[in-house]
Amino acid sequence: MEYIVQGYEPKKLFEFFEEICAIPHGSGNESAIAEYLVDFANARGLECHRDAVNNVFIKAPATKGLEDRPAILLQGHTDMVCEKNHDTVHDFTKDGLKLFIEDGWLGAKGTTLGGDDGIAVAMMMAILDGQTPHPAVECLFTVEEEVGLLGAESFDYSLVSATRMINMDSEDEACVTAGCAGGLRTDLAIPVCYTEALGAAVKISIGGLAGGHSGADVHRGRANANKLMGRVLRSLSKELDFNLCAIEGGSKDNAIPRECVAVVCGQDLSNLSAKADKLKIALTAELCAQDAGFFLQCEEIKLPNTCMDQDSTKRVICAIATVASGVLAMSNHIEGLVEYSRNLGIIRTAEDCVHLTLSSRSAIESQLDASIDELDALAALCGASTRHHSRYPGWSYAKQSPIREEYLAAYAELFGKTPEVSVIHAGLECGIIRSRLPRMDMISVGPNMRDIHSPDERLDLASCARFWQVIAHVLCK
Repeated sequence: MEYIVQGYEPKKLFEFFEEICAIPHGSGNESAIAEYLVDFANARGLECHRDAVNNVFIKAPATKGLEDRPAILLQGHTDMVCEKNHDTVHDFTKDGLKLFIEDGWLGAKGTTLGGDDGIAVAMMMAILDGQTPHPAVECLFTVEEEVGLLGAESFDYSLVSATRMINMDSEDEACVTAGCAGGLRTDLAIPVCYTEALGAAVKISIGGLAGGHSGADVHRGRANANKLMGRVLRSLSKELDFNLCAIEGGSKDNAIPRECVAVVCGQDLSNLSAKADKLKIALTAELCAQDAGFFLQCEEIKLPNTCMDQDSTKRVICAIATVASGVLAMSNHIEGLVEYSRNLGIIRTAEDCVHLTLSSRSAIESQLDASIDELDALAALCGASTRHHSRYPGWSYAKQSPIREEYLAAYAELFGKTPEVSVIHAGLECGIIRSRLPRMDMISVGPNMRDIHSPDERLDLASCARFWQVIAHVLCK
C-alpha cells in the first residue's frame, strides 16, 4: 500500500498503523484484524494464541543481552469507536479509513481515526518486529474494549507470566495514568403505544456539537444532544399540543452524542419553529466554545402514518428530560477529578418502545450501585424496564510502582521533564487485568490524541515518535 506518513521514526511503527486503518475494526468486527495479527506473528515465528472472541496474545523472547530482564506485558485493544459526520458516506464494516495529515496531526476524513487504540496495536507490532531491543515481551491485543471491556473480561490470564505491564490506551504524552474508574451500561426501554398521526409533521434536528469521550471529556462542559432534545421537547410540550412520532440520537453509549433528531405531529404546529428559535438563542448562550457549531432546526416533513399516543409521548419526553447525564460528583480526595458521571449516549425508537442506552462511571462501587437504583426508580415512574450489564471494576492507585518510576525516569532522561501522574475518570482494561492478576505492577500511557470518539479525532505524529523513544528506553534498560 502507499503510505502517507513520512519523516517519523521508526518508519515501521507508522506503516503498521496505516495498515491497521485500512482494516475495518469496529467493536464486534475484529476478526479481520485478528487474522492480520496472527499472520504477522506466524511470519516471524512468534508464539501466538487467538481465542474464540478474537483476543490475540503474542510472545517474543528477549533479544540478546536482555535475557536477564523480567518479562513485560504490553497491552492495548484492537477495536475502535465508529463515529462519522452525518454527511459522510462510509461503511465501517467494509471501508478502510481515508487518512490525511494537517499540521503534524493525523486524522481520518469525516470519521473517527481509531488512534484509540490502534496506536497501541502498531507499537506492539513494531516491538515484536524487532524495531528495538527488548526483554521477553508478552503482547495482549484485546477486543470490544469500547463496548464494555468485553475482550479483557474473557481472556485466559493463565497465559501471562509477566508481573509488570504497560497499557497503551491513554491520550496524553505528558501524563502517566495510575488509576481509573469502573463502569456499567444500562438499557432502559420505555414501552409506547401508537395511534393515527394527524395534522402536520415537523422534524426537529439538533447537531453541530463537539461530542467526545463520555469519560475523558465529560468535565469539559460539552453539551449532550440527547439531553438538549429532551429539554427542547419538554419546553415545547408546555405550550403546544403534539405527539412524538420518533426520536433518534447518538450512536455509542461511551460517546457524548453530537446529533439528535425528533419527529412530532399535531393539528397546529404553526408556532413551533418560532418557539424553537427562541430556545436556540437561550441554549446557544449556555454552550461552551467547543460547541460553537450548534444548530437547532425545524423542517416540515411528510406526515407519518402513525405517532405515539399522548401518554407515551409524555413518558418518553419526561424520561429523556429527567435522567441525569454528565458530571454527577467530583472527588473529595483528588482535586479536579470527576468521581461519578453518567452519559445518555443513545436514543432509538423501535416498533413498541423507545430505547435509552446509558453509561455510568465511578471508581466507587457504591456509586455504581446508586446509579442502578436511580435508573430503576426512573424506569418505575415512566413504566419502563431496565437491563444493567457490562459492569467492570476500577483500578485503584498504588503508592509504590516500580514500572511507573522506570517510565517517569526514562521520560525525564530523554526530554528533561517529568510527566504528571494522574488518576482518570475514563475506564481502562487495567481494572479487569488487575482483578485477575492482583500482583501486576501497571501503568497506562500513550501519545497525544485529541477528540477521541468523534470525527475530529487526531493523532500527534511527533508525539508518537517521542512515545516510541520512551517505550524503547524502558525496554532497553
